[in-house]
Amino acid sequence: MNWIERGWYSASKLNFILLPLTVLFWLLSSVRKWLFKLGLKQTIQSPLPVIVVGNISVGGTGKTPFVIYLVELLRQQGFEPAIVSRGYGAEKSNDEPFPRLVTPELPVNLSGDEPKLLYLRTQCPVVIGSDRAQAVQFVKDNTRANIVISDDGLQHYKMARDIEIVLLDAKRMFGNGWLLPVGPLRELPSRLQTVDLTLINSGSETSEEQDQAKTEKEYQLAAEIAYNLLTPNLTLSTNTKVKLVSGIGNPQRFLSTALTMGYQVDDTLWFADHHQFKAQDFERFNLDDIILLTEKDAVKCRAFAQDNWYVLPISAVISKQVELKLLELINDLPKAH
Repeated sequence: MNWIERGWYSASKLNFILLPLTVLFWLLSSVRKWLFKLGLKQTIQSPLPVIVVGNISVGGTGKTPFVIYLVELLRQQGFEPAIVSRGYGAEKSNDEPFPRLVTPELPVNLSGDEPKLLYLRTQCPVVIGSDRAQAVQFVKDNTRANIVISDDGLQHYKMARDIEIVLLDAKRMFGNGWLLPVGPLRELPSRLQTVDLTLINSGSETSEEQDQAKTEKEYQLAAEIAYNLLTPNLTLSTNTKVKLVSGIGNPQRFLSTALTMGYQVDDTLWFADHHQFKAQDFERFNLDDIILLTEKDAVKCRAFAQDNWYVLPISAVISKQVELKLLELINDLPKAH
């Protein structure tokens, strides 16, 4: 975490040297939004119903496990969902132009880490591309899907949407309340008044507390016992000493979750979000050290992983009240165009 990011969640005044850039960001984003509202920029009609799962801030809010949960909920209602994503970190390729379908054979450097994880966990079509409206059309033309979940894309106003869901992190919330780069916000909190559903990710709980949390808290993350990266049927007992390694938006949540599960964390190594891991990143550790990774990071480490590297899987825990609200929104969706 650099000094700018630290200032987002502290009382530091150093960030205010960036205030001119925040004013510029506000002006540009406001003008862009008004151009869409006035019809001077075109929102492209979607051929399929679209649900956006996004946030108004930079950094992890638990979108990936929520999207995985939403895929399963839609399937239970008889839908065939697909996911579109920007594919952050995916390299350009003449052989694989955008929009690009994520497949089992597609390497992570061409898919991005989160899209690859979403495909592996859901086995539904995942299409990446910076133009999400184009990606939605690609889903319609090339898959059997009849509904689309946009992983992020709340601010991608070119893409029409039917439902907007925003996730917030309970500990970080709006940070210092300022727009980028003085603060972590992409949009002001007033944007939440226009979305269909706002959920607050309250973090992780122990397994004994999860049943209670399902009725008392709207959204949280439930960790399961870690499994071996190379041999998934092998699990890692809790109370084991581990080294945490991650390149995610909110590594402190990963640390908190591992501790909650009972793992003994005696070292951590944090990289920037979406870090492209290589074997040299792990040279500080001994060969017999047990490495514990997030699922998103693990998909980038498989090629050089050791036998004692493990993955901590995370799932979304949704209250019954929120699920009923989601079903109400889903039932009101228009039919595919």
